[in-house]
Amino acid sequence: MSSLLDVIIPVFLIIGFGYCTVWIKLFSIDTIDGLMKFTQNFAIPVLLFNAISKVDLVNIFNLNLFFSFYIGATAGFIIGFFGSHYIFNRPLEDSVAIGFCCLFSNSVMLGLPITERAYGNNALQHNFAIVSIHAPFCYFLGITVMEMIKSTEKSVSRKSVIILKAMFSNALVIGIVLGFLVNIFGVNLAKSIQASVDMITGVALPAALFGMGGILYQYRPEGDAGPIIMICAVSLIIHPAIVWGFGHQINLTDAQMRSAVITAAMAPGINTYVFANMYGTAKRVASTGVLLSTALSIGTVWVWLSLLP
Repeated sequence: MSSLLDVIIPVFLIIGFGYCTVWIKLFSIDTIDGLMKFTQNFAIPVLLFNAISKVDLVNIFNLNLFFSFYIGATAGFIIGFFGSHYIFNRPLEDSVAIGFCCLFSNSVMLGLPITERAYGNNALQHNFAIVSIHAPFCYFLGITVMEMIKSTEKSVSRKSVIILKAMFSNALVIGIVLGFLVNIFGVNLAKSIQASVDMITGVALPAALFGMGGILYQYRPEGDAGPIIMICAVSLIIHPAIVWGFGHQINLTDAQMRSAVITAAMAPGINTYVFANMYGTAKRVASTGVLLSTALSIGTVWVWLSLLP
């Protein structure tokens, strides 16, 4: 038990430090916003670029791994969407945003550091495989469904432009795409450039976790309890349970199972609130869902880690 806590607690302590520094007004909200812009729009994209540019694409890209994880993610979206609309009587647009919360795991800011602390840096290759299509997949699904619901007047081509623009203007997606290009074409960065990339990579996750804590301070527990509880249950229990079940059925390796289940077991990412805010819908539910599920994940992640080989 103590070894599992040693894995989990440092990650959440950094989040807690960020939360407390805003609470005691050591740092302002504007300062934290600036830090998050740095991490979300620069440091983490550089980290993903660096990782994707170096991995063995042939060996880590495994259809069974993708199938297990993204079947679970898609099921989470479907449960969140239909549960919100038919059980909690939320409008369709709200239901898409709530479904997106159930879909979008915090695969980078939480999934990567917890996997690394639990199993070492070499265990991250399957995480990076999942992450490499995570943002494009989730944004494509969420934006496509939202745009289909929002307007019946826009042409298919117009909707396609909106979807593609939203996806490929995302800094995370740009970093991933550039990493793929460097990897596929065998580009070797100059030593000075690679050294700079490595330095930025080293600060990306700690800075992002600290900033995440500061951002969470801005969220206040409010909104309908039903959808919020559903977000927590789907994100922390149902999604990883589906991945666990499919992973065993199709014989994922231990390393693949660890990466897939841990990533699936993460709380919704802050991007879920960004998505809700972008469409001006279900913002209170999204923000509270992120806050509460992140707090609860301290316990649920411990359980999933104890179950993994």
